[in-house]
Amino acid sequence: MRSQWTGLVGDVGGTNARLALTDVQGHIRNPRTFPCKDYASLTDIIAEYIETTARKRPPRAVLAVAGPVVDGEIEFTNLDWVVSEGELLAHFEFEAIALINDFAAQALACPLLEGQDLKVLGPTLPKGSHECPMVALGAGTGFGVAGLARSDRGDVPIPTEGGHASFAPSDDVEVEVWKRLAAKYGRVSIERILSGQGLYDLYTILCDLKGVAPTLPDEAAVTAKGLAGDPLASETLDRFVLILGAVAGDLALTFGARGGVFVSGGIAPRIAERLNTGAFRARFEGKGRMSDYLSAIPTYLVVHPYPAIVGAARELELLERL
Repeated sequence: MRSQWTGLVGDVGGTNARLALTDVQGHIRNPRTFPCKDYASLTDIIAEYIETTARKRPPRAVLAVAGPVVDGEIEFTNLDWVVSEGELLAHFEFEAIALINDFAAQALACPLLEGQDLKVLGPTLPKGSHECPMVALGAGTGFGVAGLARSDRGDVPIPTEGGHASFAPSDDVEVEVWKRLAAKYGRVSIERILSGQGLYDLYTILCDLKGVAPTLPDEAAVTAKGLAGDPLASETLDRFVLILGAVAGDLALTFGARGGVFVSGGIAPRIAERLNTGAFRARFEGKGRMSDYLSAIPTYLVVHPYPAIVGAARELELLERL
């Protein structure tokens, strides 16, 4: 007896693995979240999900994974796992399986997100035509970036490791931040700031610049206290938003993303009010001679709980046609 489900879809990051099922109508069903630290491998998580939730193995699977997929294999950037399509195919006997970069999956989801899935950041602007590229980006355990090339013949996701591009300071404070991060890490990438660990490092550096000892233990505390009005934690969130806006503007220029820039990840939804104060958009547009170009590009906060799974389900539809 075949499974009632057409596919298994998932989003596997450095902290959590989220799995779901697709039915014959293409709807996403039964999402569950598994803390990666509680499992020895992705195989163990999938096996538990199939046994307890799917009951029968779905015929196909598409998994969005946090890192570059090379020849059907992923060595996670922020997790001590190596996973291959061949290994999963052999273990579970899927008819077909695909691993795709998690932000490539989010880029595939962007044209499908609307209404309550999104919050507009800045002015309400029309989305570009179906031929205008889009870009998805976001900070969580790391910093992810992917583009979406669009045409009448279909959409093509462009996975990248843009989070590991170099961080460029925009003012004197950020120059000091860069110096201290360089002393700690050597090279300073975007991800060194726009990530959970980066948010906490930013807090400790701002404390150091003011000559006070940090009192908060981690990035979750910085976020919570910052939203509650703690002065240094609040300043940290404001600076994080400024840097995120500057990076988003750079990526919009890089991809020519006139179709829109979509901000997601684990951190942004928790600081949604800060993102919409105008500072994010000011830095996004503040690109000198290219400011007019950027002022016409819409920016959105993705509030859909599973955008990478939406994109994985879209990729699954393509897999089913093969």
